[in-house]
Amino acid sequence: MTATERAVELAGVAARAASELKAEEIIALDVSEQLVLTDVFLIASGTNERQVAAIVDAIEEAMHKAGAKPIRREGKSEGRWVLLDFGEVVVHVQHAEDRVYYALERLWKDCPVVPLPADVVAPAAGPETATTTH
Repeated sequence: MTATERAVELAGVAARAASELKAEEIIALDVSEQLVLTDVFLIASGTNERQVAAIVDAIEEAMHKAGAKPIRREGKSEGRWVLLDFGEVVVHVQHAEDRVYYALERLWKDCPVVPLPADVVAPAAGPETATTTH
């Protein structure tokens, strides 16, 4: 089983909202084979607590416009690691330091990456990869 079309669509909505607020290392993972509760994990980073909170607000607003309401929200008051559960998609917005420490991508490394919209910042795309031509 793979992530539903709706889950992939919602992950794109959340990723775009995060990208617009300069979230870093945005990645979506198809966890549907591993978890019964959700299809996609979207992970993004902010450089400080204030940015994490702003990214979370933007994601919630964009998801609301897309017809998705959070089932659960955790960690917003601390601004270090906020979890937004939209059912088919679970969004993790982490402070960059916590992202390195908890390394969710390593924990879920066996899960396929979900393609995100082209206008979303690629995870680890630096100037050298963005300008390379063959």
